[in-house]
Amino acid sequence: MKKFIFTTSEGYTYTPNDEEIENMQVIGIVEDVMNEDEALKKLLKENDWIIDSGFNVAEFICYEIFKSK
Repeated sequence: MKKFIFTTSEGYTYTPNDEEIENMQVIGIVEDVMNEDEALKKLLKENDWIIDSGFNVAEFICYEIFKSK
């Protein structure tokens, strides 16, 4: 089984100085899936807040996470 991390460049975050900054955000990590499509389905099923918050799923960037040896 595989593990994936989803990121997006949508939205903003705040620095420790309370300044708004545009950057990449981690949306979530999904484990125990066979492929990227299955990972996205599981991510959305387990995290209703993603759609409710207005994120555009088409903008997500997905990376497979490999264990280091």
